[in-house]
Formats: sequence, structure tokens, C-alpha cells
Amino acid sequence: MRLLIIGMLEGHISTAGQIAISRGATVSQVDSIDAGLHALRQGQGADLVMIDIKLPITKFMKSMKGERMSTPVVACGVSNNPDAAVAAIKAGAKEYIPLPPNPEMIAAILKAVSEEQTSVIFKDPLMAGTLKLAAQIAPSDASVLVTGESGTGKEVLARFIHTKSKRSNEPFVSVNCAAIPDNLLESELFGHEKGAFTGAVARRVGKFEEADGGTLLLDEISEMDIRLQAKLLRAIQEREIDRVGGSKPVRVNIRLIATSNRDLEKHVRDEKFREDLYFRLNSIAIELPTLRERKSDIPLLIDFFLSKYTGQDGIVKIPSEEFIRILIDYDWPGNVRELENSIKKVVLMDPDINLDKQSIDDYLPKISKKIKKLENKVNYKKFIENIFTSNQLPNEGLHKIIIDKMEKTLIESILIKNKGDMGLSCTQLGLTKKMLLSKITKLDIDKKITQN
Repeated sequence: MRLLIIGMLEGHISTAGQIAISRGATVSQVDSIDAGLHALRQGQGADLVMIDIKLPITKFMKSMKGERMSTPVVACGVSNNPDAAVAAIKAGAKEYIPLPPNPEMIAAILKAVSEEQTSVIFKDPLMAGTLKLAAQIAPSDASVLVTGESGTGKEVLARFIHTKSKRSNEPFVSVNCAAIPDNLLESELFGHEKGAFTGAVARRVGKFEEADGGTLLLDEISEMDIRLQAKLLRAIQEREIDRVGGSKPVRVNIRLIATSNRDLEKHVRDEKFREDLYFRLNSIAIELPTLRERKSDIPLLIDFFLSKYTGQDGIVKIPSEEFIRILIDYDWPGNVRELENSIKKVVLMDPDINLDKQSIDDYLPKISKKIKKLENKVNYKKFIENIFTSNQLPNEGLHKIIIDKMEKTLIESILIKNKGDMGLSCTQLGLTKKMLLSKITKLDIDKKITQN
């Protein structure tokens, strides 16, 4: 954990720094926001910024946003200044710490930042196998390609690999290739000299240099423009980079991890991604399972997120069994990120709410609607298979005739009930539209009862 303190913290800077150091943090300190921005630009990096509330925090936060710096910020000040505390939070600070600093509060914040970045919550065997592989390859310096759907926790896994590596005491630096415009991504990765282009008001160290000695994560690398991929390939192969506007190369020593939620092999075939870069990144490949593939982890994740969002006062809300069952039954297209956001939304919308089916109906209508559709869905295959047992129907031909008749009766009743709505009927029968049309033809069902 790297902590950057900006300002004098009302004279308590030494105490705050010592508390953080005693909790395992590496601490650096500067006096002004300009010096703080300079430190971040020059690659000193930080996992957390602690800033004096007397400084112009709004200006600092705007500068960080403009230069695409995403380090979390906490404000510190005397406890009798509530207006300044509110202003700091509105400006974008994550927390407010009253001074003099409380060791337990600082420890809790450091722990929260660390856990949010590296916690992998699981018991499912599929996820256990993934983590075992990640831990096994972590000590090497080989590049790693982590794939998986959005929201599965690819960055969390990358941080897990870093913490298990020989570079764990060195920086972990992440850059989201999808969030930065193509014309700025080169500067973000490789840095630039002052005046290299319009808006380059100061020399900026890129992410490669900032990660020197540690691990660089290129998140969603599939979104990188193919023209920049050539320069990236050279940087990986030669372990040296060229700043934009620079006159000489800079040596770097990094371990590279890349993530993607897309099929990179297809991107290569479509000439959207360089084949040589793909093979260079794909030294070791790890695919993260979706949340619907590891549903036994959902209760654990619910508890974890409830502790995160309701446990500040030491009291964690207890969800009902029905609440948990509904969330297990949902298919979670947004994976763990969607689950976290759903839990956060429910508890923040109404801190006194009971976590039951009604809370899902009230605050998570998308999930509620989907679950109701599932509950109304006919288990088509089971319905057909269980109509008769084989000992009731010794004649195989008769068996087929009866099954066809029951199929026809079922499909006709569903279509009539839904007034010919093919989409709704497909959902309730558990059939694709192609399958349903085939059965309508095969079973000689009157097509007049269908809308389309």
C-alpha cells in the first residue's frame, strides 16, 4: 500500500504517517496540491491520497480527473469543520478523517482500500481451480492474459497475481484501455515531454515507467487501436519505451498482465488485433468463470457486500432466505459487479429496509421481472418426459402418438393463453423461436393462433 499525504494535516502529519507505516504502508508527503500532482505525474504513484482539508480539494480532484488519475482520495481536518468535510466529499473525496487521526480509523481505511482491490470471495470448485492456477503462475515473470465477461473480476485477479508474485512489494499500476481516447492512450502508457502536443503542460511519466519494478495491468486491451499495438509490442519485447516528444528511449522492468472481455482470436482473424502481440501476451491464459457458473459463491458475495455497505457501525444486515434464493436464481449478465451494485442500491436507497422479496420488487425491478418470468416458465422437457412412464406404454409407436398429442395440446394452450405472442410463448416453453416454429409445422398446429 502506497500512501501519499498532501499538506500538513493540521500539524498531525507525523502521527498519521507513523500510523500508516505501522500498518504496512509506504508513505510519502508533499506540501501542496501542485507538488502532489507533480509526484503522481512523475511516476511515484499512490494507492491512496490523504489530503489536508484546508487545501483546494476541488481543484485537485478536477486536475486528477482531467489527467485521468483514478487514485482514491480521503480528506483530513479538524472535527469541528463539518462544512469543509461535506465540501470535500462533494468534490470527490471517498472519506473524511477527523484530526487528530484515530489509528483504528486509518487502519480501517487502509484495509478497505487494500481489500477492495485484492479480495477474491469464493468457495465454488470452479473458482478454486482458477485461483490455484493463478497462484501457481504468480511467481514467474511471464505475461498473463486474463479473459472473461465484464464484471467477473479480471482486475481483482490481476491484483491477486501481483500480491502472490516476487514483485508484490513493488507498484501495481492499472490502465483502462477502453476508457481513454485513442489519441491520448499513447501518452498515458509511455508518457510525454512538456510541449509534446497541445495540452501537454508538464512532463508526464507514463504507466510503463510508473510500474517499473512491478506489474502493469492493461485492462481491456482488445479496445486498443491497432496502430498503437505495434509500439506496445516493441515495448514488451525490448523492455524500453519512448515518451511522446522524447529524444531517447527509457528502460523499464515490468511484469505485464492484460485483460479482455472479447474473443481476441476472432479479433486477430478480423485484423483488429495483431497476431504477434496476441501470442506475446498469451504466454499464460486464465479464463474467469461467470457468476452464473459459480452460483454457490453468491451467498458469500452477498455477505461480503452487505458487510461493506452496512457494516460501518458494526451491524451487518441479515438477508432472508428468500432474498438469497432469488439472487441465486437470477442469471447475472453483469456478473459480480452487477451483484455488488444491486446490493449497494438496496441498502443505500433505504438503510432500514428488510432484505426480503419485497425489497427486490421495490428497488431491483429488472431482477424481479426476470425471476417472475422464470417462475412462470414451463419446464417443457420435464413436462413431456413425465407424462407417461415406459411401463405404462409398452408400445413404442403408441408412446410417440401420445407424446405428440400432449405436445400439441401444451403448445396450443400456451399460444392461445398468450394471444399468439411467439416471443412470450417461447420464453414460457423454454424453446427457441426456430424450435417452436418447427414443432408447429410438425404437429400440424393451426398457424392462425400465432401473431407472427
